Amino acid sequence: MSNIMFSVFPNENFVDLSLYQFGKEECSPAHSFGPAARNHYLFHYVLSGTGRLMADDSRGATQEYQIKSGQGFMIFPRQINTYIADRELPWEYVWIEFDGLRAKEIIEIAGLSPDRPVYHAASKDLRENMKNEMLYIAEHGQESPFHLIGHLYLFIDYLSRSTASMRLSSSGKMRDFYIKEALNYIEQNFQNDISIEGIADFCGLNRTYFGRIFKETIGKSPQEFLLSYRMAKAAELLKLTSLSVNDIGNAVGYPNQLHFSRAFKNVYGLSPREWRNKNRMVK
Repeated sequence: MSNIMFSVFPNENFVDLSLYQFGKEECSPAHSFGPAARNHYLFHYVLSGTGRLMADDSRGATQEYQIKSGQGFMIFPRQINTYIADRELPWEYVWIEFDGLRAKEIIEIAGLSPDRPVYHAASKDLRENMKNEMLYIAEHGQESPFHLIGHLYLFIDYLSRSTASMRLSSSGKMRDFYIKEALNYIEQNFQNDISIEGIADFCGLNRTYFGRIFKETIGKSPQEFLLSYRMAKAAELLKLTSLSVNDIGNAVGYPNQLHFSRAFKNVYGLSPREWRNKNRMVK
């Protein structure tokens, strides 16, 4: 039998990065999972032993990877995959499932993709720090959500800095600069009547070019990201405050309550009032 520690993160609304589940498992020989697909990003780090990952690449072709202790592998949303422990030296691993508006950008910085899912560290010290953050999260599931999210950010920092791909080209750095400028502009002005053209103008870019590099980097179009950001902020206000639905709509850039309610339901599947009744913390 496998020796497993498993926790599910509470239903909290963290916008940039959020945890979904995490744990640690000492697998029995030939223990397997899949074929299956996840809704979020799932990273495994191998503590000891070895095993195999079979995962679809960007073209939908299944690739096989042999992964050993000191390495890791990323499973991507909606990617079909199977992973199997070795019969002679089964692996023990720790895992974290996470997602958020910044997840795709961070994973690309770390050099991981459906075509390159295997984690190889360029720095042993940073790799050890990353492993320790993962173990901390796995072993402290009883801590508060904010405490665990803090350690998730530390894990992400060590993950990205421990890979050789941090040495980006100058063009990559310039693209990152534009995207960070756009994200900062959205974060500071989402409650105002802003347009994608206005964001592109702020960055000094052609709208078409801006839209293309934004989607390539973030994984969402600027319109999709702005909508997701506004609705996530609205969900926080619905859950944590007693503000009226109309006031919350105004606070996230929707002066028309009908338009706000329609947009919110398209994202969350419930009207703002229905969602608040199910999730609110302020009675």
